Amino acid sequence: MLTGRLTPDEATHLAATFRVLGEPVRLQMLNLIAAQPSKEVCACELAAPLGLSQPTVSHHLKVMHEAGLLERERRGTWIYYRILPEKLYFAGV
Repeated sequence: MLTGRLTPDEATHLAATFRVLGEPVRLQMLNLIAAQPSKEVCACELAAPLGLSQPTVSHHLKVMHEAGLLERERRGTWIYYRILPEKLYFAGV
């Protein structure tokens, strides 16, 4: 349940976040990342479990990164993604 009143800016931010998370495959990606013991995953490890092409996986990860839901770190030729849990906590939701 939401606690307190949302400001217009907070409502705009939450609506944008919900739009990003409104894509089922993005929720699956978040779930797969969160399920890793290290709480991170290489982008290359998501294509097969999701049955998607690497460009499609990269697109969805980019959208979530640009929305501030994920952080990424390049290690050589690979990019690893981690969830920013503080961005997924919605005023007590």
